Amino acid sequence: MAKKEEKLLKKAWQETKSLNDGEVFLVKDLFKGYKWNRIPTEERTALGRLFLEKANKKKSVEVIDKSSSNQQQYKKIG
Repeated sequence: MAKKEEKLLKKAWQETKSLNDGEVFLVKDLFKGYKWNRIPTEERTALGRLFLEKANKKKSVEVIDKSSSNQQQYKKIG
């Protein structure tokens, strides 16, 4: 995993702790709009893949259905 993606993943995962239980979110919701827009598309894709892998291993975030725009959705648990 590239250092930049690792840093982004850590930041995104840290942000999930600020969410309320039961809250549904996308990875991009974990970043301020302008910060998300500054991340190159290939890094966003890699981050999405890494976040999904981590979410599948953790109990605090549940992987749910994709949105109508085909983006992976997650739900904060506990």
